[in-house]
Amino acid sequence: MADHQGRTARDRLLIAFAPAALVAASLTLGTPGTAHADDKPVDDCPGRVGFVCLHARDKATTKPSSGRKPSPRKNSGPTYTECVVERLDPQPPASDPLWKGHKPGDGAIYLRVCNWMIFGKAADAAVAPQTFWAAAAPEADVDPLQLAHEAVDKMRLTGPDIASPRTDGTYAVGVPTWLWVDKSPTTYGPNTASASAGAVTVNATARVTKIVWTMGDGTTVTCTGAGTPYKASLGSKRSPDCGHQYRRSSKGEKNGSYHLTATSTWSVGWAVNGGGGESGQFTETRLTQLNIVIGQVKVLN
Repeated sequence: MADHQGRTARDRLLIAFAPAALVAASLTLGTPGTAHADDKPVDDCPGRVGFVCLHARDKATTKPSSGRKPSPRKNSGPTYTECVVERLDPQPPASDPLWKGHKPGDGAIYLRVCNWMIFGKAADAAVAPQTFWAAAAPEADVDPLQLAHEAVDKMRLTGPDIASPRTDGTYAVGVPTWLWVDKSPTTYGPNTASASAGAVTVNATARVTKIVWTMGDGTTVTCTGAGTPYKASLGSKRSPDCGHQYRRSSKGEKNGSYHLTATSTWSVGWAVNGGGGESGQFTETRLTQLNIVIGQVKVLN
């Protein structure tokens, strides 16, 4: 029942919002490049009873590319974001998880639709509207999720800082290879940053939750931690939490080496500064690549 009510409200918002979003897109041309709230960030949507139109202009951003170093943000010009927020009516029942432990009457459940959700950040990447609890009617002049991504851009997150294996290391068939990474705020987390627009500030925290190692021999290893550093005193023991054992040498591979990729998944939690109930999570990935040589163990007679 609550889901049906939510869909109905979303449908109304999408119908009401689409023309405004088209207008907003046309306003992209010629707008200033500096991030700032519109001169009139909050107003009534003409012809839409019960709606509030929220506007903001800010610089377009791109996510850092995969690899050790994120690419600089492309200066592709400003974007124009228009959001419509509506209080769900009727409100979901008290048992609905949207309340996040709050009781009906203690704040309310709202729905936000922004132009980038309808048309997507890419041509085929439309995003579902946001349904959220807030203690009071939102006064944001931009989409908090968009600000959360801005905060992540400031973190300059990169791929894993691989400590082992190393390109100049010596590894052999049948001998356990220990996998581990060094930790830092930009390569493993936690990392925190904030982004603001108008009167709204979003705080975000990112940390790596797993690293998937593609070993180059057709196998993958998933590690939920940074891995354990190897010590010579451990001899030929296997890593207790993150390792691999090659079954054949890399002699027949391109350039005589295996191409490894370590892909980290960053979990990002964000919340609007000062409370209000708006918060969320999303994930991003970064990767690091290297080549290693796996040789055969030579037995002396």
